Amino acid sequence: MTGQESLFPELNTAHLGASAQAGAPRATSGVSAPEPARSGEGPVAAYVSVVVDIPARALSEPFAYAVPAALDEACQVGATVLVPFGRRVEAGYVVTRAEGLESLPGAEGLDPARIRSVRDVVAEPAFCTTSAELAIWMSREYVASLSECLRLLLPPGGAGKVVRGGDGSYAYEPPSVAPVTARWVSLTEEGRSFTPADRAVRQRQLIDALSCGPVTTRELNLMNGDLSATIRALEKRGVVAVEERRSWRGCEASTTLSSANASAPKELTAGQQSALDAIGRATQMARGDVVLVDGVTGSGKTEVYLAAIERVLAQGRSACVLVPEISLTAQTVGRFRSRFGDSVAVFHSRLSTGERLDQWDMVRSGAARVVVGARSALFCPFEDLGLIVIDEEHEQSYKQGSSPRYHAREVAAKLAQLHGCALVLGSATPSAEALARCEAGAFGGARWTRVEMPERPGAARLPEVVVADLRREFASGSRSIFSKPLLDALDEVVEKRQKAVLLHNRRGFASFLMCRECGCVPTCKHCSTALTYHERTHTLECHTCGSSYRVRPYPEYGSACPKCGSRYLAKMGLGTQQVEDALRALLPEDVAVIRMDADSTRAKGAHQKLLEQFDAAECAVLLGTQMIAKGLDFPEVTLVGVINADYALKMPDFRAGERAFDLLEQVSGRAGRGEDPGRVVIQTYLPDEPVIRAVKTHDRSVFTEHDLEMRREALYPPYIRLANVLVWGRDECAARGLVMRIAEELRAEFGLDAAPMLHPMVESGGADAEFSSREVLARPQILGPTPCVIERAKDRYRFHIIVKVPLGCDLSAALAEAVSRAGTRPGVSIAVDVDAYDLM
Repeated sequence: MTGQESLFPELNTAHLGASAQAGAPRATSGVSAPEPARSGEGPVAAYVSVVVDIPARALSEPFAYAVPAALDEACQVGATVLVPFGRRVEAGYVVTRAEGLESLPGAEGLDPARIRSVRDVVAEPAFCTTSAELAIWMSREYVASLSECLRLLLPPGGAGKVVRGGDGSYAYEPPSVAPVTARWVSLTEEGRSFTPADRAVRQRQLIDALSCGPVTTRELNLMNGDLSATIRALEKRGVVAVEERRSWRGCEASTTLSSANASAPKELTAGQQSALDAIGRATQMARGDVVLVDGVTGSGKTEVYLAAIERVLAQGRSACVLVPEISLTAQTVGRFRSRFGDSVAVFHSRLSTGERLDQWDMVRSGAARVVVGARSALFCPFEDLGLIVIDEEHEQSYKQGSSPRYHAREVAAKLAQLHGCALVLGSATPSAEALARCEAGAFGGARWTRVEMPERPGAARLPEVVVADLRREFASGSRSIFSKPLLDALDEVVEKRQKAVLLHNRRGFASFLMCRECGCVPTCKHCSTALTYHERTHTLECHTCGSSYRVRPYPEYGSACPKCGSRYLAKMGLGTQQVEDALRALLPEDVAVIRMDADSTRAKGAHQKLLEQFDAAECAVLLGTQMIAKGLDFPEVTLVGVINADYALKMPDFRAGERAFDLLEQVSGRAGRGEDPGRVVIQTYLPDEPVIRAVKTHDRSVFTEHDLEMRREALYPPYIRLANVLVWGRDECAARGLVMRIAEELRAEFGLDAAPMLHPMVESGGADAEFSSREVLARPQILGPTPCVIERAKDRYRFHIIVKVPLGCDLSAALAEAVSRAGTRPGVSIAVDVDAYDLM
């Protein structure tokens, strides 16, 4: 756009030092033509910086606009406005406001006569200045468009859109979701002394129903039938009053889970008290300090959160609690509501848009002062945030998979600094990054403190862990899914009428089908991945794009290989559906077998329903994927079994070992939380792996010492920073050409001379072979470009570049500059993932 320069200062591109310093700001205005734009637009009340709602990196900067006097009161920070942009009108968000143009950040030297005016204010402020600062930081840190970051702060339902009419005029269409209200009926002062006539039965019913307080018309009609005519009659006589009140959807849900109640203990353990004291000190410092609560499973971390929040609420402030899985929400919300009542809002993706809007409004209005939810709960409109808690902080689900690709831990740390509150991270298996920052004592201007909670409250003890070597099971002639130790343990659970949890992190029935004659493995037509067989629906499903294909495997009639036509299309591998069938055949009919995976929990409320079934059963086995491994608290569970611990160990990802350890240690912690001791049986072909040995002995150092040494030698976090630049498109040549261009610009940006080549990624050899690990750590490293592990997904060819830089290097600015210079290609998309978790 000619003449529309950014209000943001340019970033220094010398990225090999510490953080880049801002250069001189450039003049910016909402002007697209050289002629004066202010003539005839009326007096100016103020000036604002507006981010145009166009999700493009090239427009990730605000523009200056004048505020007409007629819009002065409505045009505040956080408001959605219509502004002229070039030759059209666009929606935008106000991020800064100043009374004079010279006071507007970045607008020094602009000519007021060239500043165009805001056309209209179409939505009231949705965020404050602090939230706008957070969005600007996210845009720079994660190389995302600023409008995408600001959209996170808007009310659920998304942004509206600007439409152009046939006459050339522009109009704003708001989101379709809208708040709802309820009609409340109450007795007036005159109504309290009103006595209905003897034959006025309906009036007497209404008066009796209202004698204890206001009631909604819906509840009145449910209790007594249709009372609409009676209400209108008594309203005319001044006996009752009817008013519209905001209704909160999403608050009606309750749960029968016994673990959803959180009565305060008589006395905290020494570890709990130590953690609570550390949180108190961090809160008092009011600078965004971080406390890592490193407590074994079942050590009572939730009670620490509750006690800390009680202190914050007593100060008149609010709190935000993040949980990693939807399956935990019913249990966690139940616990918090049992302690804090209706002042708890819940916020996650399984709620409808209308329910999320009402929960969001509860926070904005102050009706809710505690928010419990997934990572998106961070962007609720908190008035005075006093505490942020991230439970199970090691979880990968805290990393956003689409733009902006933020990590909830990093955003929460920034938000805590902006609000001057404490951030609490809790986990039995803290991430390597969190442990490294605590060891250093500080990070990002905040103090990081680790507090250990090594004991479980009361008589509960950590479970005994038994490792079942599947090699020996096979050598002894066993072909069962279940090893002898696991079979014996299941028999004991049935005999004592207890409960068990079985983990198998592969959904479906079989991992894939394979022709026994030609070796063909059916793959997705749209992706370069094998299809998973689902027995219940007789379908092959792609877990990458969701495509589904009808199939009949051997020995069913109609079975045929898609390549050679052979009938011998056999089921290979093991999924949760197959384990479920084996359990039902093995166990007595009075033992409930409940499967919990992505297939059985697709319906709304399915997580809660399945957990309630398990909780209510006298004797039951809960079989599931990783969603059952974290946070669930059932004292009756005395056995945890892991069907195959090896799936996650050999993934092509440097975090594979850490994820495997986290998963196994977390699921092991589900056992022995009550009076009865717990037992864990881990089935594996790799009993000597450090991960397995660490879980068996409950000694994290057995794994972490090995893992950190591997990361140090191969140059991976927490010793360096890592980014993944992903390029994909239907045209393979166009995608390859663009990723090569980006690699060239990255090498130029970091001063690396080697020309990019499309080759497999290797950790040694080539131009950097002569450098030791310590020497290479002092300079950036570009790996690739290369095809992704999943080369094709949803008919798009995928390539990526991995960028490693020393700690302290301004990685985000370098990536933004290189991607900007590389330009774009029609039909080709680019994603920049800073501090990447998914390298597949």
